[in-house]
Amino acid sequence: MSAQKTLPVIVVGAGPVGLLCALELARRGVAVTVIESEPSTTIDLRAGTFHPPTLEMLQASGVTDAMMAIGIQVPRWQARDREYGLIVEWDLSVLKDDTPFPFRLHLEQHRLTPILLNMLLEYSHAQVLFSHAFASLAQTADGVAALANTPQGEVRVEGSWLIGADGGRSLTRKAAGIGFDGYTWPERYSVISTTHDFAPAGYADNAYISDPEQWLAFFRMPDKGPPGLWRMTLPVQPDMTDEEVLAPAFAQNAINRAINAPASTRYPIVHQSVYNVHQRVANQFRAGRVLLAGDSAHVNNPLGGFGLNSGIHDAINLGEKLAAVVLGSASTDVLDLYERQRRTVAMEYVQNASIKNKQNLEEKDLPTRLKRFAELRDTAASPQKTREYLLMSSMINSIKRANAIT
Repeated sequence: MSAQKTLPVIVVGAGPVGLLCALELARRGVAVTVIESEPSTTIDLRAGTFHPPTLEMLQASGVTDAMMAIGIQVPRWQARDREYGLIVEWDLSVLKDDTPFPFRLHLEQHRLTPILLNMLLEYSHAQVLFSHAFASLAQTADGVAALANTPQGEVRVEGSWLIGADGGRSLTRKAAGIGFDGYTWPERYSVISTTHDFAPAGYADNAYISDPEQWLAFFRMPDKGPPGLWRMTLPVQPDMTDEEVLAPAFAQNAINRAINAPASTRYPIVHQSVYNVHQRVANQFRAGRVLLAGDSAHVNNPLGGFGLNSGIHDAINLGEKLAAVVLGSASTDVLDLYERQRRTVAMEYVQNASIKNKQNLEEKDLPTRLKRFAELRDTAASPQKTREYLLMSSMINSIKRANAIT
């Protein structure tokens, strides 16, 4: 498909959301220029769970097939407690009549970005400019220009619209004067990866272990071969230094505590990191010809796997609507609809659900914990309640909510 003759859409950020925004535009015939501060796509070991509606939405572009070829299908996930063991195991096959993908797909986002980049560069009207660090923007009624710093000096990139997909610290959001209300959690999160296989001990490929002192979330990711890479996320108390958290002893002790293994047990640790966690939503997703998507627009704690998924939902929603505007088949009013749909879901669903998941995992009051366990077991015992629960946790209901907004 040949591109339209107007200026390209500028996308700031070559992460999965930025590249997908660009791909959705390019495959509809819209010229696009992506600018990225890093010299190549980066490795980020945080996000890696893809929910059923995300796989559905990526199917039209062919991305889903490429992901399925290298990802791990996870049809079951568990709610556990460090003291009380397995509480309930959820089987996503319950949703077989609601989605063609009744499972979660585990695939770290650094394995997704090359797929998107290669697909994008198949279009002659798409280009990706690495080592172009966004510096500022200026917009008029007819277009927008971005200044980027490169090893060769400052470069001016002109476009018809600009999408900010440059992460939680988004410079495009700041340049557009858009506020980012919310807060930062006092504790940081640690990510630990090991090649030790926890499946023989009864753990599903995705398991959440509640504990008043130090909860843990398990995810099995694809690796060079079986059993894959078991990655876990857990909280770090504010009084711990990065050096303490990144020391080998921290990882060993954290795993042993979570699964009640002997303190002397040792695991092959292949990765450790620590990062701050935020709950924030941009005050608006559009300012004139500047639009926000993904972490630039909203950030949340990772419990439930909502962050990257909701960013992908942003990208597909925005890509379709902005392409229609550029190609002349829709007015700019649809971009305000994008904001209404995606910001509403970010506020009502992503923020609330991720906060609730965190609160459940770290609940300290024993009667409250036991009550929650009883409620989960009651839900799992009812096919109707199970389906309703999984429609929420799989984000299918969030898509229905967004689509109902006009």
